[in-house]
Amino acid sequence: MMLVGYARVSTQDQNRDAQVEALKAAGCERVFSEVASGAKRGRPILAEVLDFLRQGDTLVVFKLDRAARSLPHLIELMDSLKTKGTGFRSLTEEINTTTPGGKLLFHLMAAIAEFERDLIRERTMVGLTAARAKGRTGGRPRRMTDDKIEAVRTLLSNGAAVKDAAAAVGVSVPTLYRYLPGSAR
Repeated sequence: MMLVGYARVSTQDQNRDAQVEALKAAGCERVFSEVASGAKRGRPILAEVLDFLRQGDTLVVFKLDRAARSLPHLIELMDSLKTKGTGFRSLTEEINTTTPGGKLLFHLMAAIAEFERDLIRERTMVGLTAARAKGRTGGRPRRMTDDKIEAVRTLLSNGAAVKDAAAAVGVSVPTLYRYLPGSAR
């Protein structure tokens, strides 16, 4: 059973020393550290830490946001740790999934996050249904309106080059071909 620390800062200008010292003071036998933005999903040192952890070990971080970039990412990380039989501990938030209270707190957070995602999904579906009922559809507006298509056809039938017809209606040649696939090249 080993405490394994993970320290992260977002830029080279930031200093990891305070995190590393806090992790060592908490009893971490090994501390991994990296410089990587929290927004990036691919963090090689975090992946190395997860690979290093063995059943019974505990991943220790100074603060929750050092390990995960969002609540869904944190839940994904926790699921991964749980599958491996490892624990998680955050020093600042005093979360420790190796204790019954820590497990309860984490499961409550996960349940609230799932509830929030479900509410957002439900509101989105209600909004889309209401918009469709009003005749609106999502997505970007079409670049080639019916008027532009007719104008292009007229220009092409009068001998204009495809490039010139596309420029005249303000679209690219590939867009013109997408809307008029039978046009001469």
